[in-house]
Amino acid sequence: MRPRIFITQPVAASAIDRLRAVAEVELNPDSLHIVTKSELLDKVPRLDILFCLLHDRVDRDVIAAGARLRAIASMKITPSDIDVAAATARRIPVTVIAPIVTEATADIHFALLLAVARRVIEGDRLVRQGVFPGAQSAHLLGAWVFGRTIGLIGGGGRIGRAVAKRAQGFSMRTLYWTPRRKPENEEREAGLAYVPYDQLLSESDFVSVHAPLTAETRHLVGERELNLMKPTAFLVNTARGPIVDENALVRALKEKRIAGAGLDVFENEPKVEPELLTMQNVVLTPHLGSAVTELRESMANVVVDNIMAVLEGRRPPNCWNPEIYK
Repeated sequence: MRPRIFITQPVAASAIDRLRAVAEVELNPDSLHIVTKSELLDKVPRLDILFCLLHDRVDRDVIAAGARLRAIASMKITPSDIDVAAATARRIPVTVIAPIVTEATADIHFALLLAVARRVIEGDRLVRQGVFPGAQSAHLLGAWVFGRTIGLIGGGGRIGRAVAKRAQGFSMRTLYWTPRRKPENEEREAGLAYVPYDQLLSESDFVSVHAPLTAETRHLVGERELNLMKPTAFLVNTARGPIVDENALVRALKEKRIAGAGLDVFENEPKVEPELLTMQNVVLTPHLGSAVTELRESMANVVVDNIMAVLEGRRPPNCWNPEIYK
């Protein structure tokens, strides 16, 4: 019998074709539907491979139901919603993708920054409603970007440095803070100036979140930190939602303690705090960091590379729990 594979959302056709050449492939065809736990529990007993995406939660129950599972192949850089311990106990490899989303995520980060500062979404809505205030109207006055200060929280990583390169094109002063400071030569090369965390918050016109999500970084930006920001400053987050205390952010925005926010990630994805949806000074996108056609095709084919290795009895190249092969 050919192995059975389930893909939880549509991915690139080239990846699906590769899998169909060696396996029976079932696909959730709806790009707007995130498979539920009950749907996964219904599917996994018949599966050899589960090909899952960012919002899929593969918990202990799902893994226990997959008596035939030979691999859980995720299209994420880290398997944060997969019970790796449960998979490892059954010697099921959990695979991920390499960190290849850097430039695309930096692009969407700067897109959000520009959109919220220059009120692009508000302007678009007005034009579509037939309202044209005039080229010199005071109706949609925004904020400078060129020459301003951007502060990168956790900005010593790949995406932070990529955002810093884009900031150089806008002649921005670029500050960064991270628990482990980079060597001075790397700072010079990236155009970064290291400052203490509180100084970054108080001096930046744009506070950009780039830290990884860990127990230590959950709510790294909360009530205290938002109070340190300028009332004219903007918060931009394309890292992970729980790094920002969303309730505290809503309060800061409502009380005009900060000027606005650009968010691609949310604390309880795919749910979004309802009050954020009503705010004109917030630009929201549904986790589009890697949403570039060519990049998504590359990502899907990395997952296929991992799956092919498992089917051929080899250790997959991007295995998160390699100890199972010892």
